[in-house]
Amino acid sequence: MIRVRPYVFADREFVLGLAPRLAIGIAPWRDPQKMTVTAQGWITKSIEQDGTKTRVFVAEDEHGERLGFATVSHDTHFTGEGQAYIGELVTNEAAEGRGVGKALAQACEQWAREQGYRILSLATGAANERALGFYRHMGYQDEDVTLIKLL
Repeated sequence: MIRVRPYVFADREFVLGLAPRLAIGIAPWRDPQKMTVTAQGWITKSIEQDGTKTRVFVAEDEHGERLGFATVSHDTHFTGEGQAYIGELVTNEAAEGRGVGKALAQACEQWAREQGYRILSLATGAANERALGFYRHMGYQDEDVTLIKLL
């Protein structure tokens, strides 16, 4: 059984400890260490804004063992339409394939509905095939593509 609950301060070390997992699927020309530091900054900001601009959710098993977390926030599309945005969704390695990501995504979707949004967006690395497959299976669709050229 997986339970998703709101973040509490005692979750801080666990949540920040998952930052390296957010570097999975980054492009090979990007520095994974810099990505991890950046992810820690994102997570810290989400924690600081929890309950105002952002909601942080933590998933745990029936024994209270933490398995993953997700953040969802108020956002605005460049067209001006309000929407919700999943900033981070990550599980520990042992929790992969156990429905933890699905439970976290559903909690974010429910939060977004409760806020009155009709759109929930997110971004993930183009090389993170597992995450792309997961999100597409959950009904997410491609909207934008970022292209780069190495010089």
